[in-house]
Formats: sequence, structure tokens, C-alpha cells
Amino acid sequence: MEQAEKNKTGAIGEAASTPQASLRQGLLDEIKRLRRFSNRGLWALSLFLMVSTLAWRDFWFLPAAQVITAALGAPPTPLVTSLVLVLYTFSAIILSLSRMMSGLDHKSSFCHVGYLAGFYLFYYFAEALADNYWAVFGAGFTVLCLESYRIWTFCSERVTRKLEQLAFLDRTGRLPPEEESLYD
Repeated sequence: MEQAEKNKTGAIGEAASTPQASLRQGLLDEIKRLRRFSNRGLWALSLFLMVSTLAWRDFWFLPAAQVITAALGAPPTPLVTSLVLVLYTFSAIILSLSRMMSGLDHKSSFCHVGYLAGFYLFYYFAEALADNYWAVFGAGFTVLCLESYRIWTFCSERVTRKLEQLAFLDRTGRLPPEEESLYD
């Protein structure tokens, strides 16, 4: 009989702690996801450095620029490509700063690597990569460092909030009332 009562009270205690345990596990999972996500900008920067290394070596694995232009047609002139690069750089910086100020969760850093690789390729096809390599590298490094910082600060702020929620949950057994609807 005592065993039945212990099982009954144990089951009630487990049922009461299950919502708190699931909330705690949810917060821990979100913290883990945010910490992984905070490295996204660094991965994009690393990929850009790899593409830049290939461009520095004049895309040795691609066919000669003359063969490609004979098949596809003439590329844009280096002047037009440079003007578009300047426009892209300022637009990307302004967009990244506006996302940083508004606190948006945007995962766009890898698309910047694709755009910058496109600039490298346009200069390669126009046979002007040697003259414009550092312009693309500088623009790309600036944009991707800013994006990396934006993603890192966004994740750091969210991790801090989640840790505060976790501490409150451990103390009281529930989430803070004002943050339940605002941040989740």
C-alpha cells in the first residue's frame, strides 16, 4: 500500500515537473541553436576567402576566358562591373546596418559570397581580374565582416535573454510573464 502511494505521489511530482522540464529543455535547445547560428557569418567569410584564393590563382580550373566569351558572348566592361560593385557594396552595407538596427533575424551572409564570386567571374571573363581583384576582395571582406558582426550580436542578445529566462524558470518554475509573448 505504501508503495502504491509512493508511485502515485511520484507520478504527480513528475507530471508537475514535466512542463518545467520541457520549458527548460526548449530554452536550452534554443540557446544551443543560437550559439551554432552565431558562427554563420564566419563560415560565409571563410567561404569567401576560399573563393578569393581561387580568384587570386586566376581560376586555374576554369577554361580560358576567351573560350568562355566565345561561347557566351562578351562580358560587361570592367567599368560597368566596377560601377555595379560600388552600388552593391553600399547597398549591402546599408541593408546590413538597417537589419542590425531593427534586430531582424536574417540569414543572408552566404548569398553575399555568391554575389562576390559573380564579380570575380565577370572580371575574369573580361580579362581584368588582376586589376580589380583587390576591389572585390575589399568590398567582400567589408560586407561579410559587417554581416558576421550583425549575426553575432543578434545571437548574443538572444542568448542573454534566453539565459535570463532560464534563470527565472529555475527560480520560480515558470517563464517571466512579460517575456512569454514578446520573445517566443
